[in-house]
Order: sequence, then structure tokens, then C-alpha cells
Amino acid sequence: MSLAEAAIAADALAEEGKERELSQLRAQWDEELESQARSRDFRERAVAFRAIGQFRFRAKKELLRRGLEDDSPAVRGSAVLALERLSRDHPGDVNDVRPLLHEMVTHDDNEAVRRLAVFALKNGSARPETIQILASLGDDDEQPRELREAASKVAQQLRRKGK
Repeated sequence: MSLAEAAIAADALAEEGKERELSQLRAQWDEELESQARSRDFRERAVAFRAIGQFRFRAKKELLRRGLEDDSPAVRGSAVLALERLSRDHPGDVNDVRPLLHEMVTHDDNEAVRRLAVFALKNGSARPETIQILASLGDDDEQPRELREAASKVAQQLRRKGK
């Protein structure tokens, strides 16, 4: 079984609420995940960072931060996906890396990574600076349409959450 296959199995266990089995799978794949996250091959790193979310590996938040700063857009995207997954029940995860997400949303070279960062911000608390950044992005006609739409939608969600 590969790490990607184990991560899919872990995600299924988490969805079913099988915490004991999930914990055993985490223990079994912990070292392999760490190793792949440090690989020279961006594809292996991307799988590893996405697996952090699928495994619900909360203990790997510092490792995940490194993925958000990786040179590869595929790795950054996978790390943002993992963060989004982990932060659904823990808004503090987004709040901990909010400045980095703001930077990604406004300056990342990859449009898909920017959009993923916008969606991750929806799980954090409704901070005025985040709402302002997203609203400005949504109103900027020079930005790609999909990014503008995502930013406007998340800005609205955060405004409602903040009330």
C-alpha cells in the first residue's frame, strides 16, 4: 500500500469515526509521511502534505506550515488542502497561519493555490483584515474571475460569521 492509498483509508476511517483504527494507521505511516514530506521530488511532498489532512494528523501542524512555504505550487496546494481539512473543526489552525494565507491569497504565483488559500480562510475566525483583503480581491477586475468569485463568497461568509 502506498502513502496515498493509506491516506484514503485514513480519511474513510475518520469519516466513520473509527478513531482507534485511525490512530493505528497514523502510527504505522508516521515515519513514511515525514520522509515523503522531505523528499526532493515535489510529487512525493505533495502526497505527504495532502495526507496530513486525510490522516487528521493534528500533530503535524508545524510540518504543514513548511508545506505552505514550499517552492512547488503542487505542494503548497496540497498543504492548503490539508489545512482546510484540519481547520473545519479547529479554526485556530487557520488563525495560526493567517498572515501566510493572506500572503498566498494576494501574491502567490499560482492561481489555484490562491483560490485554495481563499477557501481555507473561511474556516478561520471573521477578522476584519481578512474580510477586507477578500472583499478587495473580489472587487479587483484585474484578477481572474474564479478567484474574484471565491474571494467575494468567502468574504460574505466571514461577515455573516462575525455577526
